[in-house]
Parts: sequence; structure tokens; C-alpha cells
Amino acid sequence: NRGILATGYVTGEADAIYASLQRSYAHEPFVEVLPFGETPSTHHVRGSNFCHIGVTGDRIAGRAIVVAALDNLTKGSSGQALQNANLLLGIEETACLMLAPCFP
Repeated sequence: NRGILATGYVTGEADAIYASLQRSYAHEPFVEVLPFGETPSTHHVRGSNFCHIGVTGDRIAGRAIVVAALDNLTKGSSGQALQNANLLLGIEETACLMLAPCFP
């Protein structure tokens, strides 16, 4: 599987960070915040323009783990270029990009 899997360790309460991400991305068509405690994998976004984000608590109190997965060929280059062109031309942002991810 191809893709980028980023893991960040964040200071703060995991549930507050999760709620903040849910609010921030609630209306973004290509970003999905997974249910609390679930972490994404690159095979869930392969061949798509989606980015999946997961939040879970760390074993250290007051810290959370945030994991994001995206396909670096689709979202990282061609899909992002098409998304930007759609916006620039006044076309619906999601035009030609709502394909389901390819599961291996």
C-alpha cells in the first residue's frame, strides 16, 4: 500500500482534541475524523482524495496521539490539483473526486 501515515503526539486532553478536530472538519468533504480511539491506515484511503484522522489517548496523562492517513499520489498530487482547479473555476469542489477508496 502506498500513502503517508503521520503520527503526532499532542499535549492536551484527548477528548478535547478530538472534539476540536470534529468541529474543524465537520464540513470538509475529503477529511473524515474517525470515531474516538480508532486509528486510520493507508489502505483505507488508497486511490482516493480522502484524509482520515484518528485520535486516541496516550498512556501519559494529558497527552493524545493523532494519526492521519492519506494517499500521497491522489490526495498528495493529482487529486489535490483537481480539487484546486475545481475551486478556481467555480466548479463544485468534489467534482470527479468522490471515488470510493480502493481496498487492496
